[in-house]
Amino acid sequence: MSGTFPNISISTERLVLRPFEEADVESFAAMMNDEQVTAWTSAPQPYTEAHARDWITRIAPAERSEGRGIVFAVTEFLTQRLVGIVHLQNTNWRVRASELAYVVAPWARGEGYASEAALATAQWLFHDQKFERLELRTAADNTASQQVAQKIGCISEGVLRNAWIARARTGDGEWTDVRTDVIVWSLLPEDLAGIAEQLADADGFTSYSDWN
Repeated sequence: MSGTFPNISISTERLVLRPFEEADVESFAAMMNDEQVTAWTSAPQPYTEAHARDWITRIAPAERSEGRGIVFAVTEFLTQRLVGIVHLQNTNWRVRASELAYVVAPWARGEGYASEAALATAQWLFHDQKFERLELRTAADNTASQQVAQKIGCISEGVLRNAWIARARTGDGEWTDVRTDVIVWSLLPEDLAGIAEQLADADGFTSYSDWN
């Protein structure tokens, strides 16, 4: 059993989650060259505008059209500035489960944007797409990503030992690969009860309003 997600946008009070556009190339490349993004993702380093254009024009659209998931560019509603990315990946259509990944631009951190975008995606996935499970995987030392998982109501299910390769700076400033454990988190539809209200109280936003 397989399927594809619709080509949609999701709106919250502060954010719009939409398909990437070629106009996003420069800001996306800049975001992906951030130290934290390099440390915790497998993105090429340095991340060039050619990498960004290939992602935006070829790789991201294929995720949706070939049924593996869907990629959203997360932008501020008022300024249209690129906040980050939310990616549903490794989708299992028979099980109705998918895996969530996210990146936030350095200028946008600390505003609750990652939690807001992740929650809106989860609500759409469960309510509109009738999925039954959302999974997140965070490196053991990536506490910022773990806080997002906790804030949207995810439950920690265990640790995959030595399951990921992160990157760290050496003494001479070069990047080197470092093996790390991975924490597996899950979110089910029933876990969302009350989460939106708690986040709204903490971060000052309301949950998603609509999608189209």
